[in-house]
Amino acid sequence: MDTTSVIEVNNLSKKFKGFELAIDELNIPEGFATALIGENGAGKSTFINILAGIRRDYEGEVKFYDGSLGEKELRESIGYTGTDCYFLPHWTVGDVETVSGILFDSFHDDRYRKLCDDMNITERNKAFSKLSDGMKMKTILSAVFARDTKLLLLDEPASPLDPLMRDKLCGMIREYIDEGNGEKSVLFSTHNIADMENVTDYAVIIEQGRVVEQGFVEDLKEKYVMVKGELGEGHTDVRSIAEQTLHGCTFSQYGFEGLCQADSIERFAEMDIAVETPTLSQICVGVMKKYTVLR
Repeated sequence: MDTTSVIEVNNLSKKFKGFELAIDELNIPEGFATALIGENGAGKSTFINILAGIRRDYEGEVKFYDGSLGEKELRESIGYTGTDCYFLPHWTVGDVETVSGILFDSFHDDRYRKLCDDMNITERNKAFSKLSDGMKMKTILSAVFARDTKLLLLDEPASPLDPLMRDKLCGMIREYIDEGNGEKSVLFSTHNIADMENVTDYAVIIEQGRVVEQGFVEDLKEKYVMVKGELGEGHTDVRSIAEQTLHGCTFSQYGFEGLCQADSIERFAEMDIAVETPTLSQICVGVMKKYTVLR
């Protein structure tokens, strides 16, 4: 699929003690919802913070919209949600509205209040620091979606939300993308893709600070298949082939299953196996298991 890039990253490097985020090249497609997926500590938040301009102590190049927007226009065009110290601790829901209106020309007070109503934010006079984690995130999302933006950078937006609110968030992201007619984009990070799979168009899997897989979801579902089979008596070579071929292969008394690249399926020729189209969650888990240091 031919696409335009909303974000272009080249030779990006941010080093910490014992860890490095290193992305040689990454292009985020414009007009789609992209999921940045990885286990805790993979580098997702560091990457989002670099894109949002919170971290500037990195090497490499990050470019938005091919560098065509000025600094003020870019600031108005991008919405960001984070988790740590996002608003001042003593601010109330009303204070968030006042300050957002001062900071951003495109902030809509009426839209913000409606979003607060829709997400059942009831404790509007309580200090932000006193709110539950879920209520904090709903307030943050209300402030961001109340602006006229072209790109949203959402760092783990679903983590503190309950299942119903996660479903609503998916609907909000899809509506945001659709109303942009190909000109609005979302990049969100997550370590659990299952609840956000139905809104994900493009996936970037990151492990140990490196991009290990990426692509449109439908393309990934053609690249990989789920393989299930029985071990059977006298087939000791089946286990060996499965271990060498499958990502995240698991064994039980009933047989084995794991993620397989479609072009490697011939290794199971003449074996009793079942082949299924994987979910995005199964692809992510399989790929992550291939590169994780967890044992």
